[in-house]
Amino acid sequence: MIDLNIDHGVAEVVLNAPKKLNSLDEQALAELDAAYREAEASGVRALLLRGEGRGFCAGRDISGVTPADDDVQGYLGEKVTPLLRRMATFEAPTFAAVHGPCLGVGLGLAIATDVVYVAEDARIGSPFASLGATLDSGGHALFVERLGAHRTLDLIYTAELISGAEAVASGLFSRAVPADQLVEFTRQKARTAAEGATLAFRESKKLVARIRDERIGLWESLDEENRAQAALCSSADYAEGFDAFQSKRAPQFHGR
Repeated sequence: MIDLNIDHGVAEVVLNAPKKLNSLDEQALAELDAAYREAEASGVRALLLRGEGRGFCAGRDISGVTPADDDVQGYLGEKVTPLLRRMATFEAPTFAAVHGPCLGVGLGLAIATDVVYVAEDARIGSPFASLGATLDSGGHALFVERLGAHRTLDLIYTAELISGAEAVASGLFSRAVPADQLVEFTRQKARTAAEGATLAFRESKKLVARIRDERIGLWESLDEENRAQAALCSSADYAEGFDAFQSKRAPQFHGR
């Protein structure tokens, strides 16, 4: 269900249940969590998340769920949310290649990833109106912040899905890419990040999270930038970057 491949410092995590559009049950969530743990323990310098088949992830696997016995809080609150937190705090830069349906928990996986590239024809939104359920996994926060309250409720009430191209134009994700180029494009960006100053990237990742989650303002974020820069100046990568610039050569960073 969940595959993990590590090559040259880049972990590639693959949702591999194409017959059910990579929808996730509790076992799959546990496997995904384990893949992220293993990747982090191995010291990778970047991670790519993608899905096999016709879609990235259609959300929760509800094929065997009986509403009367459904432990929604157990699934979402005790399984999904901790996983999303783990993904969001992964120490290295993370990238997602999103194609086809990206819904529910699948949308949450994208939200918890640093950089999301989407196929131009990907399908993103809240299809839950026909289920009597609500958008979950952080979808409300993402949509309201990027689209505003009116467009968010429009998507929820109508269950209409937007394309990857529209999602990027609306500011939801990073870039829209032709579907046949998406995986290789994302792999290349992950490889490039893995060869970069990942120690500095980690500081930026933490600061961006604070600006988003704690709403710190200009002057507090400026102070945090200064602190991070001062800490980095004693690192090997910092010294390498300056030496490479002054010597007019390409830097060779090692993330330390």
